[in-house]
Amino acid sequence: MIDLYYWPTPNGWKISIMLEECGLPYRFIPVNIGKGEQFKPDFLAISPNNRMPAIVDHEPVDGGKPLAVFESGAILQYLAEKTGLFLPAAIRERHEVLQWLMWQMGGLGPMAGQNGHFLLYAPEQVPYAIERYGREVDRLYGVLDAQLQRTGGYVAASGYSIADMAILPWIRTHKAQNINLKQFAYIERWYQLLCERPALRRGLDLGKDLRAPALTDEARKALFGQTAQSVRAGQHKAA
Repeated sequence: MIDLYYWPTPNGWKISIMLEECGLPYRFIPVNIGKGEQFKPDFLAISPNNRMPAIVDHEPVDGGKPLAVFESGAILQYLAEKTGLFLPAAIRERHEVLQWLMWQMGGLGPMAGQNGHFLLYAPEQVPYAIERYGREVDRLYGVLDAQLQRTGGYVAASGYSIADMAILPWIRTHKAQNINLKQFAYIERWYQLLCERPALRRGLDLGKDLRAPALTDEARKALFGQTAQSVRAGQHKAA
């Protein structure tokens, strides 16, 4: 059994999709990031970066004590290695998948996150930031579109993989990013193809009723008000 610490966001969806695709039994444990539950000592012991998702595998392959994993990319790789699914064993195919997983983790996710922040959540319009992140997200969509044109199907030439599962949740936010998918024909086709997968749809539906329609002041403080000092305070409480 795997404990999934989760909230319905793009990073959370990656792991709920993977668990559904693998058919692994899991227990869904909500972490309400708008109420600051990610700063509770019990959760920090699992995810010291105070971010969800995180998992605890109660049946790791080494037969040892329960194993906690945080960071969505690391969790995807861990689950792929545990099950032997969605990450090729052959070195060239494996590293193509991992490169695109890292592309999402280091590029598309952070840039789309910043773009969405300045478009939707910033207390005032910052034109430079909106243009800067908007242009970078547009560029990254172009990179992905070109890759999908080369492969003719999934992100990696070897087929459906954890790279697709990592990238799709962020593409799902295209409207909030002010991106018109009609301008990226290969992404649009890929997106529609993946959304036909029943397991993927189940992953996207997990906890969908938990999403708040708008940010409260409490949520804004929890999500955007953290500093090194608040991290130290949380660590002190955990100790």
